[in-house]
Amino acid sequence: MAEFEASRGMSANSVIVFGIASDVDLMDRWLPHGLSVHGSGPGTIEADGPLVPGSGKHEGLFRASEEQLRVEWGGRDHPDYAGWLQVADTAAGASEVTLHISLLDEPDSGDRANEVRELLGRSLDRLAEEVGLRTDGP
Repeated sequence: MAEFEASRGMSANSVIVFGIASDVDLMDRWLPHGLSVHGSGPGTIEADGPLVPGSGKHEGLFRASEEQLRVEWGGRDHPDYAGWLQVADTAAGASEVTLHISLLDEPDSGDRANEVRELLGRSLDRLAEEVGLRTDGP
């Protein structure tokens, strides 16, 4: 079982960042290349792409709590995969995002673990870019 976590500061308050991070229609802009998600009904999403195990689309559970500034997801047909994203305010109108992934069938060390850590870091960087694009003035 492997647990992976990364955090990054964002240049906007937590409500704005949460709004961007929890919008399923915007997720392809910041999720890792090779992973695509689409809303498929209340509380569910579909994921596909080279990073998704197997072939075709896979249904997952999805919950976004504006009150908690938290997004949670998991694989319905891959119960060994789950994750969450938490947004918290920091000083001067900025915020911090923590991204956590649980991969029950993956090792927590080695090349694959390093790849997952890199994907988390790049995703947070891309989310920060998306936040900047949506909050920077003209």
